[in-house]
Amino acid sequence: MVSSLPDRPATDFTPVAQSEEFRSLKRSHRSFVLPLSVAFLVWYFAYVLLAAYAHDFMATPVFGSVNVGLLLGLAQFVTTFAITMGYVAFANRRLDPAATRIRERLEGEGK
Repeated sequence: MVSSLPDRPATDFTPVAQSEEFRSLKRSHRSFVLPLSVAFLVWYFAYVLLAAYAHDFMATPVFGSVNVGLLLGLAQFVTTFAITMGYVAFANRRLDPAATRIRERLEGEGK
């Protein structure tokens, strides 16, 4: 297979990975992703456990034929979209600019 990339010397990523800027980027990413992931998993498993063991509660009518279980199930979708939109906004505001600076510095050194 022929590579379409121009011949460039290999980049040593070790100094970048050890830089404070890169570590700060990783910290920012983790500080957003880990708590939200844990919160969502707790919320998801709470829903699954309620559906499995709290039949009467989940079958409680709210209005018409809509019950608590249906509303909580729909809330799972809403939560997923909200987390996704929040992450995209966070990444655009905090992660992408830092990653761009690191990438541009690396590309500048490779020339």
